[in-house]
Amino acid sequence: MPGPENAPPLAAQLRARGLRLTSQRQRVLAAVAALEHGTPEEIHARLRDEAGPDGAAPDTSTVYRTLELLERLGLVWHTHLGKGAPVYHAAQHPHLHVVCQACGQIDSVDPGLLDGAAERLAAELGFTVDVGHVALSGTCRACTEKENT
Repeated sequence: MPGPENAPPLAAQLRARGLRLTSQRQRVLAAVAALEHGTPEEIHARLRDEAGPDGAAPDTSTVYRTLELLERLGLVWHTHLGKGAPVYHAAQHPHLHVVCQACGQIDSVDPGLLDGAAERLAAELGFTVDVGHVALSGTCRACTEKENT
């Protein structure tokens, strides 16, 4: 499967589907990249802040529709990190997420850490893991050290 680094630019991908490259689409994609792991509401808030008091920012429904389009184009992925809205991140490379239940820190880690479990799921259940959507909950090192002191 070709990676996003080999994908045509956003404008070309949109044109190939008969769509235009709008400033709103560019701004949503830039906000996703800047936030790294942002909910649609956080992306919307960033766009409002960037627009300033006199500027125009896309409304929330436009942000949701744009995120869906960008995901269909393979430029962003979403992951459910537990309760609440999914977070969106740039589709740069496959990775899984580890989320600290105590402080909320999110880290992206090499999907190879799950190779044994993924192979076992495939062998026993015929199930293929979609690493871009995997989130593991637990406690980060800093919070574990606080608990143990």
